[in-house]
Amino acid sequence: MIGRAFRLSLFGESHGRCVGALVEGCPPGVPFDEGLVRADLDRRRPGSAPLVSQRSEPDEFEVLSGVYRGRTTGGPVVMVVWNVDVDSTPYDSVDRVPRPGHADYTARVKYMGFGDPRGGGHLSGRMTAGLVMAGSLAKMVLGVLGVSVAAHLVQVGGVRLDREVEPGEIVRAASSGLWCADPSAARLMEEEILRARSEGDSVGGIVEAVATGVPVGLGEPLLEGLEGEIARLILAIPAAKGVEFGAGFRLAPVRGSEANDQFAVSPDGTLTRLSNNAGGVEGGISNGMPLRLRVAFKPTPSIPTPQRSVDLEEMREVELRVTGRHDPCVAVRAVPAVEAALAVALADHALRWLSWVEWGRSLSSGGG
Repeated sequence: MIGRAFRLSLFGESHGRCVGALVEGCPPGVPFDEGLVRADLDRRRPGSAPLVSQRSEPDEFEVLSGVYRGRTTGGPVVMVVWNVDVDSTPYDSVDRVPRPGHADYTARVKYMGFGDPRGGGHLSGRMTAGLVMAGSLAKMVLGVLGVSVAAHLVQVGGVRLDREVEPGEIVRAASSGLWCADPSAARLMEEEILRARSEGDSVGGIVEAVATGVPVGLGEPLLEGLEGEIARLILAIPAAKGVEFGAGFRLAPVRGSEANDQFAVSPDGTLTRLSNNAGGVEGGISNGMPLRLRVAFKPTPSIPTPQRSVDLEEMREVELRVTGRHDPCVAVRAVPAVEAALAVALADHALRWLSWVEWGRSLSSGGG
């Protein structure tokens, strides 16, 4: 489980009966938008486009509890997606011959051989279906507070979208098969993916997410600072290997005079910044600027190109060719998962923040 006010647990296995999410702490009365959940799942589901895994899952979801007459009840919200197109035969030997880049070996040792290896079990990327449903619910909560979250693809292999795009452009990227805000870059990304797949290989990528309308004050430093809490959720997404906020690693070689986000007064008389290198967070606390982050995803480890492995029963080296249905670029379907992780973390901290706001109002009214 993760979170203190908006608490999330994920359950199920890739080739089990279902995968799902349990959310506790969701406030009562939040309008439940089934269309939003459906749209988010459609962006994540396999078989939805030529450039993703051809496992044909409709990803129909079902709400088992926590919603009544179109609104949340305040009780635990349980949502599931039933697994339909399950073919476990390509995984018959992974217990014995682990696939490079996967968790086959570490899971075998960790769970003493009792884990479910089919499709990666509960360590599979399919578990992000539950995360995405929870993220949809989190976005409903954030919508009540005027906060919006969107993500898009900014790099595939060597093809990178270098310009900074506006939040509105990112929202429109949902209509692109690659979820990239720039059509020209999207075409080059598609070529990069197809080239890797034709060569029996895969390619990595980078996903960018932006949240707008985030109030000042979210985050519980030092050990539960906003960046750390968001990163913890994002790095739980299979294949995610790095996250940066704002200018991130680009800040390392510059001077403070270039890195600092200087203050200014906007035309409407409110406080603003002349830049957003911090990505909307300072000292682990949101500063009112758009929260912007990027996530690096490694290339999909399941590839038909021959690789070296070891037969663990005989302890001899063998050549392995991975079969099955896999994404040539996992970053494509990771876009809604990154969006969901950011939304869940923000919803948790927003609900914590509201308790501070109510306390402040009590103090102001003399209740303290």
